[in-house]
Amino acid sequence: MGKNIVPWETINAFVTDAFAAVGVPREDAAICADVLLESDRRGIESHGVNRFKPIYIDRIWDGIQQPETVFEIVRETKTTAVVDGHDGMGQVIGCKSMQMAIDKAKEYGMGMVAVRNSCHYGIAGYYASMAAKAGMIGITGTNARPSIAPTFGVENMLGTNPLTIGFPTDEDFDFVIDCATSITQRGKLEYYSRIGKDTPAGQVIGVDGEAKTDTNAILKQLNTGEAALAPLGGIGEELAGYKGYGYATVVEVLSAALQQGQYLKALTGISNGSKVPYHLGHFFIAIDIEAFLGLDAFKQTAGNIMRALRASQKAPGQEHIFTAGEKEWNVWLSRKDSGVPINEAVQKELCAVRDKLGLTAKYTFPWEE
Repeated sequence: MGKNIVPWETINAFVTDAFAAVGVPREDAAICADVLLESDRRGIESHGVNRFKPIYIDRIWDGIQQPETVFEIVRETKTTAVVDGHDGMGQVIGCKSMQMAIDKAKEYGMGMVAVRNSCHYGIAGYYASMAAKAGMIGITGTNARPSIAPTFGVENMLGTNPLTIGFPTDEDFDFVIDCATSITQRGKLEYYSRIGKDTPAGQVIGVDGEAKTDTNAILKQLNTGEAALAPLGGIGEELAGYKGYGYATVVEVLSAALQQGQYLKALTGISNGSKVPYHLGHFFIAIDIEAFLGLDAFKQTAGNIMRALRASQKAPGQEHIFTAGEKEWNVWLSRKDSGVPINEAVQKELCAVRDKLGLTAKYTFPWEE
């Protein structure tokens, strides 16, 4: 095992202990750790331990995210609910909200929960997978700090706003499509910055209308308004960027209008030059498959569709056609017996958090041995 690989049991215990040490109740800390590490289990480095310190620990230390989550049900019907998260832990709010939607769907066929005043909730696919494992179709989305410019615009107005859907199949892994409505997202740019990689041309537009590639500069300019992410499809209409722009707008509306939450420029996390809570909104939908013509029949048909897609004619030089969730499953198979790979920059962050929180005696990481 390489010096950069931390066993799952070790990293899970450390992240849980660290969250607890900054004031997150231990039961909630375990939820936060599980959501965070699910990213690494699926090979989505942009949302895993790479974000542990800067997105969660630092925000708690900065006082813009509450370690203790107040989960307030503002309004509820048999099939719907509106929740106010009071700037608590997004992962806790997300898990409780999707479970509420699932419980409603089990009883009434469908359930939907809209959330306001939350924080970054990790990978959206985690919540869609919760529904899939319960024999449901799961749909979720969240707005985020402004990053995407509308088609024919250069101002970052919309968040990366994933529209995420998951459902079970008769295969070893569920179908889960979890991706931003922009070509790329901040998490991937942060990852590029850590490894010293330029951003591919065409993914980011400057106020002059030209593509930008300097990753470190882009991360700063996204905050100053000098750069914006292109919507899924690309800049302008030639590659149908208006489609990504449209879907990003749908997610923005469903993350704000149903629950009367914040949106667009109100989500910058900055007010009068000071850091403030992000007040993000989410939505969670669960649809009980058994309420239609049966779960087993659905899973078989869904599996048949996936297998037919993978068996279709491949492009020259290509060996395999993937379906959503397959690559992530393959990553898990390759990592489950080893652990999570952690790059040098994140190694330093984990050590710094450990030392500051007084956990040094309890944890020694492989790169220190």
